[in-house]
Amino acid sequence: MPENLIFRLPPTFETVEEERRHRKERLAAALRVFGKLGFEEGVAGHITARDPELTDHFWVNPFGMSFKHVRVSDLILVNHEGKVVEGRYHVNEAAFAIHSQVHQARPGVVAAAHSHSVYGRALSALGRIIEPITQDACAFYGDVALFDDYTGVVTDLEEGKRIAAALGGNKAVVLRNHGLLTVGDSVDAAAWWFITMERSAQVQLVAQAAGQVVLIEPDNAALTHQQIGNDLVGWINYQPLHDQITREQPDLFE
Repeated sequence: MPENLIFRLPPTFETVEEERRHRKERLAAALRVFGKLGFEEGVAGHITARDPELTDHFWVNPFGMSFKHVRVSDLILVNHEGKVVEGRYHVNEAAFAIHSQVHQARPGVVAAAHSHSVYGRALSALGRIIEPITQDACAFYGDVALFDDYTGVVTDLEEGKRIAAALGGNKAVVLRNHGLLTVGDSVDAAAWWFITMERSAQVQLVAQAAGQVVLIEPDNAALTHQQIGNDLVGWINYQPLHDQITREQPDLFE
């Protein structure tokens, strides 16, 4: 049996500057992945990454820029008042209203992802959450909430607080008549949860349209959640997507 087999784990950092650069690179790459997967809808959608030093600030994609074009140098840093303190672009008001409150309510959350993906919106229109009908969907078993309200585009901090409260300690929330939002202790984990949640929504909608869905037994769903539902597993699952996008689109590091 060969020795020194490669098994990647999340990196550690010598300095805060190294960690900041890493988070920004992963953020730009995740946005490119979202663009490649078709999660854009006009100017809607955002992924945020908490700054490792200024922990009440977060990095986010610029308002009005395609996910497919975002580079590290395009990212903007937003403070707790919603002001851009680094970067050349405006911040999406909804991004600040939602993400600032999520980051404030969940100090352990490094990243949050939200977009108006097709199947996420379809599921949200039903006011339903991800159900344990497949192994992959069990990552969300007992770990997804429903924000059971819709009052228009989220530009009010109070609405952001209500969304954060609905999210609670979960990794994901379905925003009724709106879409999906996921969080993680890394950009990679938050992005992966969004991607697999969107795919799980697609599978659920297809299965329910085809016939009577068979749910996984609660004990087995809970066990599977323990096996695949933590942020380390999310990080590991995301690595092939990160590798693909960075090899295909190395300009994102600019």
